Amino acid sequence: MKEEAYKKLVDSVHEAGQIRRKKPKASRVFEYQAADIEAIRSTFGKSQAEFAITIGVRTDTLQDREQGRRRPVGQAVRYRG
Repeated sequence: MKEEAYKKLVDSVHEAGQIRRKKPKASRVFEYQAADIEAIRSTFGKSQAEFAITIGVRTDTLQDREQGRRRPVGQAVRYRG
């Protein structure tokens, strides 16, 4: 590996570690509202059951998120960025 590419890789790993420790904050954060999730699903022409399988959640979880009764927590939040 070229020295310049290696330096960029090391710098990137250090930056990722700082972001993970919340120093500094991530420069981009994406947050999707319930209507956005439904719009994304509709774009693919999938039923709730099909889309739930595609993204690896239970159908009732997807329904709750689309209807605004539930928000992603824990590990699910990490997948949004």
